[in-house]
Amino acid sequence: MAQHPTNAYAERLLAPWWLWLLGLGGAAFAAAELYLGAPGPATWVPYLVLLPLAGLGLWWIGRIKVAVRDGELWVDDAHLPVRYVAEVGVLDAAGRRAALGPRADPLAFVVQRPWVPGAVLVILNDPADPTPYWVVSARYPEKLARAVLAEKASPAGSATG
Repeated sequence: MAQHPTNAYAERLLAPWWLWLLGLGGAAFAAAELYLGAPGPATWVPYLVLLPLAGLGLWWIGRIKVAVRDGELWVDDAHLPVRYVAEVGVLDAAGRRAALGPRADPLAFVVQRPWVPGAVLVILNDPADPTPYWVVSARYPEKLARAVLAEKASPAGSATG
């Protein structure tokens, strides 16, 4: 009997290098503006406060993990049993704009990172859940879609309960 991998797909939606450069550069600029005219050791206080805060903020926005494992699609701490997945589609830029635009369902579950070009649309089939679909950013949306469908076809994904 073939076993399916416990981590069929996993990625972290890290902030790109250019966002780190902009964020830390902006914090350094703000610190330079704040210390203007401050005498002595107070010159370094804005740097000691703003640069770590900017780094923490950039780490925080890149903390989201997307994974398919053990019969579920995980996005950060939200998880969806794949047995409730009706369809999975890969969204290009235009499709993502349409899925997130003015005609989007307000009950949809959305985890979108603007620096990640791809996304996946997961349409649900769960009468007990008012959420019609999930839109999830992914660097490799084709791989994520294949992993969800493979997990759904596996014994772990088709189990009920």
